[in-house]
Amino acid sequence: MTKREDTTAKPKKVKKKRWYSYLADAYKISAKTFSWTPYAVFGSLFGIIAVSVLVGILTDRLILWSIMGVLLGATVALLILTQLVKKASYMQIDGVPGAVAAVLDQVKRGWTVSSEPVRFNPRTQDMIFRAIGRPGVVLISEGPSHRVQKLLSEERQWIKRVAPGAPVHVIKVGNDEGQVSLEKLQAAMRRLPKAITNQEISALAVRLDAVKPSALPIPKGIDPTKVRANRRAMRG
Repeated sequence: MTKREDTTAKPKKVKKKRWYSYLADAYKISAKTFSWTPYAVFGSLFGIIAVSVLVGILTDRLILWSIMGVLLGATVALLILTQLVKKASYMQIDGVPGAVAAVLDQVKRGWTVSSEPVRFNPRTQDMIFRAIGRPGVVLISEGPSHRVQKLLSEERQWIKRVAPGAPVHVIKVGNDEGQVSLEKLQAAMRRLPKAITNQEISALAVRLDAVKPSALPIPKGIDPTKVRANRRAMRG
């Protein structure tokens, strides 16, 4: 009697990416947006090494200064690449409907963020997102200031009816005067004054979600939850 052959196909193991693969990806993202990336990254690396070697020759400590130059040059080059790829990632999604959702997706612990817009204008594609944290309720608009004002007023009035004592802040994201750029959104949220406790955050989020109005349908082809930039890059 022959043994039954196991015909079950074994799932292929996902190959884990090495650290240098992430560096290569970061470099490609940056170079795609900034053509001068090689000059900034490698120029700083070899420039620092060259200066260190020169100092080593002059002080008769070539080996020590060479090692220090390599370490310092690599560190500076990595810092420059990190900032470039972070800025490039934001620039690549800037202006895309739902870009704010991609940034809010990277917000660290302490915030309860709506994954979908709480207010949406199907005609203009303007959106309002909501985040709840220590400052209270933060409404983040996506669209020109003069167009999003009505949506912001509607959401603010609704929150005051549902949770009268909740502090409400507004951040308008965009490139117009008085707006906050996509790149500086998280920093703007962190600068808001703290007004409620962590326990109140949870209670407020539950209350708003429990009585939230039915959302307007989002037109086909626009899915703010699918707008994603490089996660590692945006976290820095």
